[in-house]
Amino acid sequence: MKKKTLNGILYSGLGSLWWGVIGVMYFKSVSFVTPLELTIHRTIWTAFLLFFSTSIYSKWNDVFKILKDYKTTLLLILTSILIVANWYTWIYAVTINKLIDAAFGYYIFPILSVFFGILFLKESHTKMKLVSIGLVVVAVVYLLIDLNSTPWIGLIVALTWSFYTLIRKKIQIPTDLGLFIESAFMTPFAIIAFYFIAKSGSNYFSFDDVHMSLWLFLAGANTLIPLGLYLYGSSLAGLGPSSMIFFLAPTGQFLLGFYYFGEDLDLNKLISFIIIWIAVAIYLRDLAKDN
Repeated sequence: MKKKTLNGILYSGLGSLWWGVIGVMYFKSVSFVTPLELTIHRTIWTAFLLFFSTSIYSKWNDVFKILKDYKTTLLLILTSILIVANWYTWIYAVTINKLIDAAFGYYIFPILSVFFGILFLKESHTKMKLVSIGLVVVAVVYLLIDLNSTPWIGLIVALTWSFYTLIRKKIQIPTDLGLFIESAFMTPFAIIAFYFIAKSGSNYFSFDDVHMSLWLFLAGANTLIPLGLYLYGSSLAGLGPSSMIFFLAPTGQFLLGFYYFGEDLDLNKLISFIIIWIAVAIYLRDLAKDN
């Protein structure tokens, strides 16, 4: 294996493990804060950090060029809503001990993205990819038979992220600039929401508690660090290997939820997970052939 590819796998692996383990433990540590306030901080501090990186690397001309395109700007408004909805849903899952359901969503998301790419972007596909898509459909339909077992959180996570990636594929702009614009679009709404939270006295971020405020500030870093590691790894190893490694993220979430936090896994969910794992194995094998 080439050194460049190996380094790419290591960086992508670190990013995926951060999403699946470190990020989970961070948001668990602040799970006494409401999901809304945590989402507010994730939005504001992500925009804040990206503002500085955009300035440091002199990318403002690129940002203004993107915003001059009326169609792209409208699509970024849509993706900003999708990503904040995804963040809120995932944080909500962490705070109410539904990590297993969230993991379900991130297991099926890459396969859903392939399906959406075929359906909306006319991307090429193989028989094995279609088989994996079919198994995902079977797993979801199986869970819908018993609504009590349906991981609604996971389905929302998967659908919001899949539609987000579909639109971002369509507009093809740098990930960091796109995320900066998206989080910047949502920041005014986040500030307004925080104002009402603070007015009611239920906020945790406060200049009177610097330690807690700094800890909540890390919500932005926990978004950008794993993303940066994963994307850098993808640039070295290629999308195929990085896509395979991404599954470390939901695996970490699943294992933490089941073994560490003691979440329930009923028989119906277990059967659906087995179907999903088979679909993932087929998908990964197909990816390996392409690389």
